[in-house]
Amino acid sequence: MPAQQTLPAIDWERAALDLDRTGVAVTPPLLTPAQCSEVIGLYERDRVFRSTVVMARHSFGQGEYRYFSAPLHPIVAGLRESLYPPLAKIANRWAGLLDEPPFPGDLEGLTKACAAAGQHKPTPLLLRYGPGDYNCLHQDVYGDLTFPLQVAIMLNEPDADFTGGESVFVEQRPRAQSRPIVARPGRGQGLIFPVRQRPVPSARGHRRVAMRHGVSQVLSGERHVLGVIFHNAR
Repeated sequence: MPAQQTLPAIDWERAALDLDRTGVAVTPPLLTPAQCSEVIGLYERDRVFRSTVVMARHSFGQGEYRYFSAPLHPIVAGLRESLYPPLAKIANRWAGLLDEPPFPGDLEGLTKACAAAGQHKPTPLLLRYGPGDYNCLHQDVYGDLTFPLQVAIMLNEPDADFTGGESVFVEQRPRAQSRPIVARPGRGQGLIFPVRQRPVPSARGHRRVAMRHGVSQVLSGERHVLGVIFHNAR
């Protein structure tokens, strides 16, 4: 089992409240500037990754991202290990509201459940955007088993290393117009948000509301983001 990343003091009650209220929560910096630079430096090291996606080839947008190979780099593995248990508590509360089965309390249990579902490929990824690049609205679903929360960690300093490139979320409300959310985390900060949907109160309890996420056009500089997804892919 990889060593856990030492996390800052995160107000998980506040994070859960923000996720319930808006669908997006911002954390304190999860990585130091030195760690951010270290992760950015991994992008050119082919052996660290299992595949590369050029977004324009698939009409996903413009830019690139690379999926980490197993075993994951220690920083990535440590974040995945450390962030999962408190997020699993939120995910299981959501599962109860939506009458869905609960998730394992630790990452090892989730990994075993993914394997049983035929999902063996690690999904953490490193994204790189340059001027003119963007990411279309999407959801990161890689198989039948989907852990409902993920974390995106900003590795560059907004307005210093790049301009533009805001994180964009769209909540598709039933029988109503979609609701946009824009977030601009600082270097090292994480955004917690739903992979696919979240529970929202309704007259009959709670209903599932779909969310998609993307990135607006980068105007200048380079923007790197570490995506920490917890379920594996087929």
